[in-house]
Amino acid sequence: MAKQSLSMGGVIYCRILSLALCVLLLNACQTASPEVGARNQRILQEPSGDGWIGRRVAVQKTRFWGYIRRPRQLWDQAQLVIFNERHKLAPDRLSEVASGGQRSFQFDHNYEYALQGSLSGRKVYDPNSDKILPEFILQDYSLLDTNPGFLFHPRERRDSYGIPVPPR
Repeated sequence: MAKQSLSMGGVIYCRILSLALCVLLLNACQTASPEVGARNQRILQEPSGDGWIGRRVAVQKTRFWGYIRRPRQLWDQAQLVIFNERHKLAPDRLSEVASGGQRSFQFDHNYEYALQGSLSGRKVYDPNSDKILPEFILQDYSLLDTNPGFLFHPRERRDSYGIPVPPR
């Protein structure tokens, strides 16, 4: 009798283990949405080059600039950076308080730019987000798109106080 209950316990254990493995495999094999797939195909067709593509992410009271990636590199591989503006000021370097209908700092949330510059190899602390981030030395920029769509996922929504995080 004891032998039979032991093998019944073993069967239950094996079934639970198999179910857990199936769940893990299904999660690992989920495919991206059609929108993400189409956007990634467009990115993979970009001309190569030594510049960067940057997406402005404006979050209240923070000092990081946004995400940067190389041409043909997908956004889920991008890095959140802080600009060093020693050579060139960021596109939104304006007053933090709008007055008289004028644009203010962070007006360009989700704009996409072609960037020239380099990662310095240094890390910089942003006390308002409590993040230590790579420093990007900005040399120049040009606006690519004021409405490029989603950054990481089609259903993401603007949050003035939350930092979008790429899926890993």
